[in-house]
Amino acid sequence: MKKIKPLLVILLLMITSISFGQITKERKPDRIIKKDYVIIEAFVKKITEKNIEYSMPNEDLINTLDTSHIGRIEFANGKTQTFTEAKENNDVSNTSGSKHDPSNIEITPNTIAILPVPFVNTETLVTSEELSKFAQNDVYDELIKKSSNIAPLTVQDPRTTNSLLRKAGIDYKNIDETSIEDIQNILGVDNIVAAKVSYTVTENQSSYGSTTIKSGQKDKATVSDYSNTNKNMKYEYHIYFDMYKKGNKIYTKNRSPFFTTKDSWKDSLTYLLKRSPIYIKK
Repeated sequence: MKKIKPLLVILLLMITSISFGQITKERKPDRIIKKDYVIIEAFVKKITEKNIEYSMPNEDLINTLDTSHIGRIEFANGKTQTFTEAKENNDVSNTSGSKHDPSNIEITPNTIAILPVPFVNTETLVTSEELSKFAQNDVYDELIKKSSNIAPLTVQDPRTTNSLLRKAGIDYKNIDETSIEDIQNILGVDNIVAAKVSYTVTENQSSYGSTTIKSGQKDKATVSDYSNTNKNMKYEYHIYFDMYKKGNKIYTKNRSPFFTTKDSWKDSLTYLLKRSPIYIKK
C-alpha cells in the first residue's frame, strides 16, 4: 500500500499539469495597441514605468517594448490600460474604455474619407469585400466629379484609407465596431462618410409559349409546341448613410431604391450624398 500512494501522487500531478497546460493554451492573448495603430496580440508578463514585457502565443521568448510607443493595452479579462505622455515624463494611468490620446496625431483640416461600404445579405448575413470596395470607389468617384460642389474639402484616396485601416486591424467586417473618433484619428481627416447596404435577392420565373396545329398530308394534322421560361433576379436594397465631422454625426439618412435592378443601390447612394451638408448646389 505504501508503494501505491507515491504512484497516485505522481498520477495526480500529471493530470493537474495537463489540465493547467490546456487552460494556458486556451487563454486568449492580450491586445497591445501601439500609437501607430499596429496591434500586437500577445501575453503581457510585466509592466513598468518605462517598458512592458510580453511573449507571443506558443513562444517562451520575452519581448520588451517601450511604453512611449504604446497607446493602450486591452487585456483578455476585459480591462484596459491606457498610456499617455506627460510633458516631463511618462505617466501610466488605468482606465476602462478610454479613447486614444490624439495629442500626437495630426488631423488635416477640410479633408474627407469614404469608409468601405459593407454589403450584408440580410438572409445569409454574408458580406462581400468586392462590393464593399466597389461602392466605396463609386462614392469617391462621385465626389471627385463634383469637387467644386464640396469645396474646400479634399477627398482622401480610398487606397490610402484602406491601407491605414488595415494597419490598425480594421476592415469592412469589423469597421462598425470601431468608434468614429478612433477612425478619424487613424485616417487623419476631420470628415467621414460611413454607409452600409443591406439587401436580399429573389428569383422570379415567368413562362410563355404557343401551340400551332398544321394540316399535313392525307388529312393528318401535326402539332408543334413552343415554350420558354424567363428567370428574373429581384434585388431589394436598403441604404444607410451617415456623415461625421470632427467626431460628431452631422447627417444621417436611409433610403430604399425604387427599382430592383442589380445596380439600383448606386442611385440611392448618389441621392443621399447630394443632399448631405457638404454638397453645395451650383
